[in-house]
Amino acid sequence: MAPSRRRSGRHAREAQRPIPRARASLDPLEIVLIAFRSIRSNLLRSALTTLGVVIGVAAVVALTAAGSGVNASVTDRITSLGSNLLTVTGAGRGAGSRVRGAPPNSITLADAQAILALDDPRIAGIAPQVQINLSIQHGANTSYVSVVGTWPDYQNVRNTTVSEGAFFTQDDNSSGRLVAVLGYQVAQDLFGGSQRALGQSVRIGGLPFDVIGVLPDKGDTGFMSPNSQVLVPLTTFVTRVHRDSPTGTPRMSAVYVQGSSAGALSGLQQDLTTLIASRHRQSDPANYDFRILNQADQLATLNSVTGTLTLFLGSIAGISLLVGGIGIMNIMLVSVTERTREIGVRKALGAKPRDILAQFLLEATMLSVGGGILGILAGIGLGAVAGHALSVPSRVMPQSILIAFLFAAAVGIFFGLYPAQRAARLDPVESLRYE
Repeated sequence: MAPSRRRSGRHAREAQRPIPRARASLDPLEIVLIAFRSIRSNLLRSALTTLGVVIGVAAVVALTAAGSGVNASVTDRITSLGSNLLTVTGAGRGAGSRVRGAPPNSITLADAQAILALDDPRIAGIAPQVQINLSIQHGANTSYVSVVGTWPDYQNVRNTTVSEGAFFTQDDNSSGRLVAVLGYQVAQDLFGGSQRALGQSVRIGGLPFDVIGVLPDKGDTGFMSPNSQVLVPLTTFVTRVHRDSPTGTPRMSAVYVQGSSAGALSGLQQDLTTLIASRHRQSDPANYDFRILNQADQLATLNSVTGTLTLFLGSIAGISLLVGGIGIMNIMLVSVTERTREIGVRKALGAKPRDILAQFLLEATMLSVGGGILGILAGIGLGAVAGHALSVPSRVMPQSILIAFLFAAAVGIFFGLYPAQRAARLDPVESLRYE
Protein backbone atom coordinates (compact mmCIF):
# COMPACT_ATOMS: atom_id res chain seq x y z
CA MET A 1 0.00 0.00 0.00
CA ALA A 2 2.94 2.34 0.58
CA PRO A 3 4.06 2.39 -3.06
CA SER A 4 0.54 3.14 -4.15
CA ARG A 5 0.38 6.09 -1.75
CA ARG A 6 3.74 7.38 -3.05
CA ARG A 7 2.52 7.29 -6.65
CA SER A 8 -0.74 8.98 -5.83
CA GLY A 9 1.11 11.68 -3.91
CA ARG A 10 3.48 12.35 -6.88
CA HIS A 11 0.54 12.66 -9.28
CA ALA A 12 -1.15 15.02 -6.90
CA ARG A 13 1.92 17.26 -6.75
CA GLU A 14 2.24 17.27 -10.57
CA ALA A 15 -1.43 18.14 -10.87
CA GLN A 16 -0.86 21.14 -8.62
CA ARG A 17 1.99 22.54 -10.82
CA PRO A 18 0.89 25.25 -13.28
CA ILE A 19 0.93 24.11 -16.90
CA PRO A 20 3.37 26.33 -18.91
CA ARG A 21 1.55 28.37 -21.48
CA ALA A 22 2.89 28.83 -24.99
CA ARG A 23 4.11 32.31 -25.79
CA ALA A 24 1.82 34.37 -27.99
CA SER A 25 4.67 35.41 -30.30
CA LEU A 26 8.41 35.06 -30.66
CA ASP A 27 10.75 37.91 -29.90
CA PRO A 28 11.95 39.68 -33.12
CA LEU A 29 15.58 39.20 -32.10
CA GLU A 30 14.95 35.51 -31.63
CA ILE A 31 13.47 35.30 -35.15
CA VAL A 32 16.60 36.96 -36.53
CA LEU A 33 18.85 34.52 -34.66
CA ILE A 34 16.85 31.52 -35.87
CA ALA A 35 17.05 32.76 -39.49
CA PHE A 36 20.79 33.40 -39.17
CA ARG A 37 21.44 29.94 -37.69
CA SER A 38 19.43 28.36 -40.49
CA ILE A 39 21.54 30.11 -43.14
CA ARG A 40 24.79 29.26 -41.35
CA SER A 41 23.86 25.59 -41.05
CA ASN A 42 23.80 25.36 -44.87
CA LEU A 43 26.58 27.82 -45.63
CA LEU A 44 27.66 26.41 -49.00
CA ARG A 45 24.11 26.17 -50.30
CA SER A 46 23.40 29.70 -49.09
CA ALA A 47 26.51 31.03 -50.82
CA LEU A 48 25.59 29.37 -54.10
CA THR A 49 22.04 30.71 -53.77
CA THR A 50 23.22 34.31 -53.42
CA LEU A 51 25.67 33.99 -56.33
CA GLY A 52 23.08 35.12 -58.88
CA VAL A 53 22.35 38.23 -56.83
CA VAL A 54 26.07 38.95 -56.42
CA ILE A 55 26.66 38.70 -60.16
CA GLY A 56 23.62 40.83 -60.99
CA VAL A 57 24.46 43.65 -58.58
CA ALA A 58 28.15 43.57 -59.52
CA ALA A 59 27.30 43.81 -63.22
CA VAL A 60 24.91 46.73 -62.67
CA VAL A 61 27.39 48.70 -60.55
CA ALA A 62 30.38 47.94 -62.82
CA LEU A 63 28.59 48.76 -66.08
CA THR A 64 27.12 52.00 -64.80
CA ALA A 65 30.52 53.01 -63.38
CA ALA A 66 32.25 52.27 -66.67
CA GLY A 67 29.50 54.00 -68.67
CA SER A 68 29.66 57.12 -66.50
CA GLY A 69 33.44 57.11 -66.82
CA VAL A 70 33.28 56.90 -70.61
CA ASN A 71 30.71 59.70 -70.69
CA ALA A 72 32.85 61.93 -68.47
CA SER A 73 36.00 61.13 -70.46
CA VAL A 74 34.42 62.01 -73.81
CA THR A 75 32.91 65.19 -72.38
CA ASP A 76 36.27 66.22 -70.92
CA ARG A 77 38.03 65.59 -74.22
CA ILE A 78 35.51 67.69 -76.13
CA THR A 79 35.62 70.57 -73.65
CA SER A 80 39.42 70.37 -73.54
CA LEU A 81 39.37 71.48 -77.18
CA GLY A 82 37.33 74.55 -76.23
CA SER A 83 34.25 75.32 -74.15
CA ASN A 84 31.06 77.21 -75.02
CA LEU A 85 31.82 76.92 -78.73
CA LEU A 86 29.86 77.68 -81.86
CA THR A 87 31.44 76.14 -84.96
CA VAL A 88 30.62 77.78 -88.29
CA THR A 89 31.35 75.51 -91.25
CA GLY A 90 30.34 75.11 -94.87
CA ALA A 91 27.48 72.79 -95.83
CA GLY A 92 28.68 71.87 -99.28
CA ARG A 93 29.82 68.59 -100.77
CA GLY A 94 30.31 65.51 -98.66
CA ALA A 95 28.41 63.60 -96.01
CA GLY A 96 25.50 65.52 -94.57
CA SER A 97 25.51 68.05 -97.42
CA ARG A 98 22.40 70.18 -97.74
CA VAL A 99 23.42 72.09 -100.88
CA ARG A 100 24.25 69.95 -103.91
CA GLY A 101 27.11 71.40 -105.93
CA ALA A 102 28.08 74.03 -103.35
CA PRO A 103 31.76 74.36 -102.36
CA PRO A 104 32.63 72.49 -99.14
CA ASN A 105 34.29 75.61 -97.65
CA SER A 106 31.72 78.34 -98.24
CA ILE A 107 32.77 80.21 -95.08
CA THR A 108 35.38 82.87 -95.83
CA LEU A 109 37.80 85.03 -93.91
CA ALA A 110 35.47 87.96 -94.57
CA ASP A 111 32.73 86.13 -92.65
CA ALA A 112 35.05 85.78 -89.66
CA GLN A 113 35.96 89.47 -89.87
CA ALA A 114 32.25 90.38 -90.01
CA ILE A 115 31.62 88.36 -86.84
CA LEU A 116 34.56 90.12 -85.18
CA ALA A 117 33.16 93.49 -86.25
CA LEU A 118 29.95 92.80 -84.31
CA ASP A 119 31.85 93.51 -81.10
CA ASP A 120 29.17 91.48 -79.30
CA PRO A 121 29.72 91.13 -75.53
CA ARG A 122 28.45 87.56 -75.78
CA ILE A 123 31.50 86.68 -77.88
CA ALA A 124 34.57 85.84 -75.81
CA GLY A 125 36.82 84.98 -78.77
CA ILE A 126 36.95 84.20 -82.50
CA ALA A 127 39.34 81.88 -84.30
CA PRO A 128 38.97 81.18 -88.04
CA GLN A 129 40.82 78.08 -89.18
CA VAL A 130 42.07 76.73 -92.47
CA GLN A 131 44.22 73.65 -92.83
CA ILE A 132 45.99 71.37 -95.24
CA ASN A 133 48.04 68.20 -94.89
CA LEU A 134 51.72 68.76 -95.65
CA SER A 135 55.06 67.21 -94.84
CA ILE A 136 57.31 68.96 -92.35
CA GLN A 137 61.07 68.38 -92.22
CA HIS A 138 63.91 68.94 -89.84
CA GLY A 139 67.18 67.58 -91.10
CA ALA A 140 66.67 63.94 -92.05
CA ASN A 141 63.42 63.68 -90.04
CA THR A 142 60.12 64.09 -91.84
CA SER A 143 56.58 64.00 -90.49
CA TYR A 144 53.25 64.27 -92.30
CA VAL A 145 51.06 66.68 -90.35
CA SER A 146 48.01 68.90 -90.54
CA VAL A 147 49.15 72.51 -90.93
CA VAL A 148 46.58 74.90 -89.44
CA GLY A 149 46.42 78.62 -90.14
CA THR A 150 44.55 80.63 -87.52
CA TRP A 151 44.44 83.78 -85.40
CA PRO A 152 46.28 84.18 -82.08
CA ASP A 153 42.95 83.93 -80.20
CA TYR A 154 42.91 80.24 -81.19
CA GLN A 155 44.84 79.36 -78.04
CA ASN A 156 42.01 80.66 -75.83
CA VAL A 157 39.08 79.61 -78.01
CA ARG A 158 40.36 76.05 -78.50
CA ASN A 159 42.10 75.74 -75.12
CA THR A 160 45.52 75.14 -76.65
CA THR A 161 47.86 77.01 -74.30
CA VAL A 162 51.45 76.04 -75.04
CA SER A 163 53.45 73.92 -72.62
CA GLU A 164 56.81 75.18 -73.90
CA GLY A 165 57.67 78.55 -75.43
CA ALA A 166 54.93 80.95 -76.54
CA PHE A 167 52.05 81.25 -78.98
CA PHE A 168 52.32 83.57 -81.97
CA THR A 169 50.98 87.11 -81.51
CA GLN A 170 48.75 89.45 -83.46
CA ASP A 171 51.88 91.20 -84.69
CA ASP A 172 53.19 87.85 -86.01
CA ASN A 173 49.89 87.37 -87.84
CA SER A 174 49.73 90.90 -89.27
CA SER A 175 53.33 90.70 -90.48
CA GLY A 176 52.96 87.20 -91.90
CA ARG A 177 56.01 85.92 -90.01
CA LEU A 178 57.27 82.39 -90.58
CA VAL A 179 56.74 81.09 -87.05
CA ALA A 180 55.12 77.84 -85.95
CA VAL A 181 53.73 76.11 -82.87
CA LEU A 182 54.19 72.34 -82.97
CA GLY A 183 51.86 69.69 -81.65
CA TYR A 184 53.27 67.41 -78.96
CA GLN A 185 53.76 64.37 -81.22
CA VAL A 186 55.33 66.45 -84.00
CA ALA A 187 57.95 67.72 -81.56
CA GLN A 188 58.58 64.16 -80.41
CA ASP A 189 58.97 62.84 -83.98
CA LEU A 190 61.25 65.61 -85.25
CA PHE A 191 63.27 66.55 -82.15
CA GLY A 192 62.70 63.84 -79.55
CA GLY A 193 61.15 66.24 -77.05
CA SER A 194 59.30 69.51 -76.57
CA GLN A 195 62.16 71.53 -75.07
CA ARG A 196 64.55 70.44 -77.82
CA ALA A 197 62.22 71.85 -80.47
CA LEU A 198 62.22 75.45 -79.19
CA GLY A 199 64.35 77.81 -81.29
CA GLN A 200 64.81 75.21 -84.02
CA SER A 201 63.80 75.59 -87.64
CA VAL A 202 61.50 73.36 -89.65
CA ARG A 203 60.57 73.44 -93.31
CA ILE A 204 56.88 73.54 -94.23
CA GLY A 205 56.04 73.61 -97.91
CA GLY A 206 59.70 74.43 -98.62
CA LEU A 207 59.68 77.49 -96.31
CA PRO A 208 61.75 77.76 -93.11
CA PHE A 209 59.64 78.30 -89.99
CA ASP A 210 61.00 79.10 -86.55
CA VAL A 211 59.56 76.93 -83.76
CA ILE A 212 58.39 79.30 -81.02
CA GLY A 213 56.15 76.97 -79.01
CA VAL A 214 55.02 73.39 -78.39
CA LEU A 215 51.53 72.28 -77.34
CA PRO A 216 50.92 69.89 -74.42
CA ASP A 217 50.00 66.25 -74.89
CA LYS A 218 46.25 66.10 -75.52
CA GLY A 219 46.10 62.34 -75.92
CA ASP A 220 45.54 60.23 -79.00
CA THR A 221 42.16 61.32 -80.34
CA GLY A 222 42.54 59.51 -83.67
CA PHE A 223 41.91 61.41 -86.88
CA MET A 224 42.96 65.09 -86.76
CA SER A 225 44.64 64.68 -83.38
CA PRO A 226 45.91 68.01 -81.95
CA ASN A 227 49.18 66.25 -81.20
CA SER A 228 49.82 65.93 -84.94
CA GLN A 229 49.09 69.54 -85.88
CA VAL A 230 51.31 72.52 -86.61
CA LEU A 231 49.81 75.96 -86.03
CA VAL A 232 50.95 79.00 -88.03
CA PRO A 233 49.59 82.57 -88.35
CA LEU A 234 46.61 82.76 -90.69
CA THR A 235 48.12 85.54 -92.81
CA THR A 236 51.26 83.46 -93.29
CA PHE A 237 49.19 80.46 -94.28
CA VAL A 238 47.01 82.18 -96.91
CA THR A 239 49.85 84.21 -98.44
CA ARG A 240 52.83 81.86 -98.21
CA VAL A 241 51.77 78.28 -97.49
CA HIS A 242 48.58 77.70 -99.47
CA ARG A 243 46.82 80.22 -101.70
CA ASP A 244 43.43 78.67 -102.40
CA SER A 245 41.78 81.87 -103.64
CA PRO A 246 44.22 84.25 -105.38
CA THR A 247 41.51 86.66 -106.54
CA GLY A 248 39.10 86.61 -103.61
CA THR A 249 38.88 86.29 -99.87
CA PRO A 250 40.33 82.99 -98.59
CA ARG A 251 37.90 80.23 -97.63
CA MET A 252 37.99 78.86 -94.09
CA SER A 253 37.43 75.26 -93.07
CA ALA A 254 35.75 76.55 -89.89
CA VAL A 255 35.28 79.61 -87.74
CA TYR A 256 35.20 78.94 -83.99
CA VAL A 257 33.24 81.42 -81.90
CA GLN A 258 33.54 81.16 -78.14
CA GLY A 259 30.55 82.37 -76.16
CA SER A 260 30.87 84.18 -72.87
CA SER A 261 28.71 81.47 -71.26
CA ALA A 262 26.81 78.33 -72.18
CA GLY A 263 23.53 80.20 -71.75
CA ALA A 264 24.51 82.74 -74.39
CA LEU A 265 25.09 80.17 -77.14
CA SER A 266 21.50 79.70 -78.30
CA GLY A 267 20.75 83.39 -78.90
CA LEU A 268 24.21 84.00 -80.35
CA GLN A 269 23.75 81.08 -82.73
CA GLN A 270 20.52 82.60 -84.09
CA ASP A 271 22.12 86.03 -84.58
CA LEU A 272 25.17 84.59 -86.38
CA THR A 273 22.89 82.53 -88.61
CA THR A 274 21.03 85.72 -89.60
CA LEU A 275 24.31 87.58 -90.21
CA ILE A 276 25.93 84.93 -92.42
CA ALA A 277 22.71 84.22 -94.33
CA SER A 278 22.48 87.94 -95.10
CA ARG A 279 26.13 88.05 -96.21
CA HIS A 280 25.64 85.02 -98.46
CA ARG A 281 22.36 86.45 -99.77
CA GLN A 282 20.33 83.42 -98.73
CA SER A 283 16.81 83.38 -97.34
CA ASP A 284 15.78 79.72 -97.32
CA PRO A 285 17.17 77.88 -94.25
CA ALA A 286 16.81 74.59 -96.13
CA ASN A 287 19.34 75.78 -98.70
CA TYR A 288 21.89 77.54 -96.52
CA ASP A 289 25.44 76.81 -97.69
CA PHE A 290 26.67 76.91 -94.10
CA ARG A 291 25.79 75.48 -90.71
CA ILE A 292 26.46 76.51 -87.14
CA LEU A 293 27.02 73.74 -84.62
CA ASN A 294 26.31 74.41 -80.96
CA GLN A 295 28.71 72.58 -78.65
CA ALA A 296 26.16 72.58 -75.82
CA ASP A 297 23.64 70.80 -78.05
CA GLN A 298 26.29 68.31 -79.18
CA LEU A 299 27.26 67.55 -75.59
CA ALA A 300 23.61 67.16 -74.59
CA THR A 301 23.05 64.73 -77.46
CA LEU A 302 26.20 62.81 -76.60
CA ASN A 303 25.26 62.60 -72.92
CA SER A 304 21.79 61.41 -73.88
CA VAL A 305 23.20 58.66 -76.10
CA THR A 306 25.78 57.45 -73.58
CA GLY A 307 23.24 57.68 -70.76
CA THR A 308 20.74 55.60 -72.71
CA LEU A 309 23.43 53.04 -73.55
CA THR A 310 24.51 52.82 -69.92
CA LEU A 311 20.90 52.37 -68.81
CA PHE A 312 20.38 49.68 -71.43
CA LEU A 313 23.48 47.75 -70.34
CA GLY A 314 22.50 48.11 -66.69
CA SER A 315 19.01 46.81 -67.45
CA ILE A 316 20.46 43.75 -69.19
CA ALA A 317 22.69 43.13 -66.18
CA GLY A 318 19.63 43.49 -63.94
CA ILE A 319 18.11 40.41 -65.57
CA SER A 320 20.62 38.28 -63.67
CA LEU A 321 19.13 39.73 -60.48
CA LEU A 322 15.79 38.21 -61.44
CA VAL A 323 17.54 34.92 -62.14
CA GLY A 324 19.13 35.14 -58.70
CA GLY A 325 15.71 35.82 -57.18
CA ILE A 326 14.31 32.69 -58.82
CA GLY A 327 17.21 30.76 -57.32
CA ILE A 328 16.35 32.12 -53.88
CA MET A 329 12.70 31.09 -54.28
CA ASN A 330 13.74 27.62 -55.38
CA ILE A 331 16.06 27.04 -52.45
CA MET A 332 13.55 28.44 -49.97
CA LEU A 333 10.87 26.04 -51.24
CA VAL A 334 13.33 23.19 -50.77
CA SER A 335 14.07 24.48 -47.28
CA VAL A 336 10.37 24.55 -46.40
CA THR A 337 10.03 20.92 -47.49
CA GLU A 338 13.12 19.85 -45.55
CA ARG A 339 12.02 21.62 -42.39
CA THR A 340 8.35 20.64 -42.39
CA ARG A 341 8.68 18.68 -39.14
CA GLU A 342 10.61 21.55 -37.51
CA ILE A 343 7.81 23.94 -38.48
CA GLY A 344 5.25 21.58 -36.93
CA VAL A 345 7.22 21.37 -33.67
CA ARG A 346 7.54 25.14 -33.48
CA LYS A 347 3.84 25.62 -34.11
CA ALA A 348 3.03 23.01 -31.47
CA LEU A 349 5.18 24.97 -28.99
CA GLY A 350 3.22 28.15 -29.66
CA ALA A 351 4.79 29.79 -32.72
CA LYS A 352 2.22 31.76 -34.70
CA PRO A 353 1.94 31.63 -38.50
CA ARG A 354 3.27 35.19 -38.63
CA ASP A 355 6.40 34.03 -36.77
CA ILE A 356 7.02 31.32 -39.34
CA LEU A 357 6.29 33.79 -42.15
CA ALA A 358 8.69 36.35 -40.68
CA GLN A 359 11.44 33.75 -40.23
CA PHE A 360 11.43 32.43 -43.79
CA LEU A 361 10.91 35.87 -45.31
CA LEU A 362 13.83 37.17 -43.24
CA GLU A 363 16.03 34.29 -44.42
CA ALA A 364 15.31 35.12 -48.07
CA THR A 365 15.91 38.83 -47.46
CA MET A 366 19.18 38.17 -45.64
CA LEU A 367 20.38 36.05 -48.56
CA SER A 368 19.55 38.72 -51.13
CA VAL A 369 20.83 41.66 -49.06
CA GLY A 370 24.05 39.81 -48.27
CA GLY A 371 24.47 39.05 -51.96
CA GLY A 372 23.74 42.71 -52.74
CA ILE A 373 26.49 43.94 -50.41
CA LEU A 374 29.01 41.49 -51.86
CA GLY A 375 27.89 42.45 -55.36
CA ILE A 376 28.41 46.17 -54.67
CA LEU A 377 31.97 45.54 -53.47
CA ALA A 378 32.67 43.30 -56.47
CA GLY A 379 31.08 45.85 -58.83
CA ILE A 380 33.31 48.66 -57.57
CA GLY A 381 36.36 46.49 -58.17
CA LEU A 382 35.19 45.37 -61.63
CA GLY A 383 34.37 48.98 -62.54
CA ALA A 384 37.92 50.02 -61.67
CA VAL A 385 39.34 47.17 -63.77
CA ALA A 386 37.06 48.05 -66.71
CA GLY A 387 38.01 51.72 -66.45
CA HIS A 388 41.71 50.82 -66.48
CA ALA A 389 41.22 48.56 -69.50
CA LEU A 390 39.33 51.31 -71.37
CA SER A 391 41.78 54.01 -70.18
CA VAL A 392 38.91 56.02 -68.71
CA PRO A 393 38.16 56.94 -65.09
CA SER A 394 35.72 54.66 -63.30
CA ARG A 395 32.94 56.73 -61.79
CA VAL A 396 30.84 54.75 -59.34
CA MET A 397 27.50 56.50 -59.08
CA PRO A 398 25.96 56.51 -55.56
CA GLN A 399 22.48 56.32 -57.05
CA SER A 400 23.38 53.16 -58.99
CA ILE A 401 24.63 51.55 -55.77
CA LEU A 402 21.46 52.54 -53.94
CA ILE A 403 19.19 51.31 -56.74
CA ALA A 404 21.07 48.01 -57.05
CA PHE A 405 20.93 47.44 -53.28
CA LEU A 406 17.23 48.26 -52.99
CA PHE A 407 16.44 46.11 -56.01
CA ALA A 408 18.36 43.20 -54.49
CA ALA A 409 16.41 43.57 -51.24
CA ALA A 410 13.14 43.78 -53.17
CA VAL A 411 14.06 40.63 -55.09
CA GLY A 412 14.58 38.77 -51.81
CA ILE A 413 11.26 39.92 -50.39
CA PHE A 414 9.33 39.25 -53.59
CA PHE A 415 10.73 35.80 -54.29
CA GLY A 416 10.84 34.82 -50.62
CA LEU A 417 7.21 35.72 -49.91
CA TYR A 418 5.61 32.65 -51.50
CA PRO A 419 7.85 30.08 -49.74
CA ALA A 420 7.33 31.95 -46.45
CA GLN A 421 3.55 31.93 -46.88
CA ARG A 422 3.64 28.24 -47.73
CA ALA A 423 5.60 27.52 -44.56
CA ALA A 424 3.23 29.63 -42.45
CA ARG A 425 0.16 27.77 -43.79
CA LEU A 426 1.43 24.28 -42.95
CA ASP A 427 -0.87 22.32 -40.68
CA PRO A 428 1.02 21.59 -37.42
CA VAL A 429 -0.51 18.10 -37.01
CA GLU A 430 0.40 17.06 -40.56
CA SER A 431 3.84 18.65 -40.14
CA LEU A 432 4.56 16.62 -37.02
CA ARG A 433 3.68 13.41 -38.89
CA TYR A 434 5.93 14.37 -41.83
CA GLU A 435 8.99 12.16 -42.33
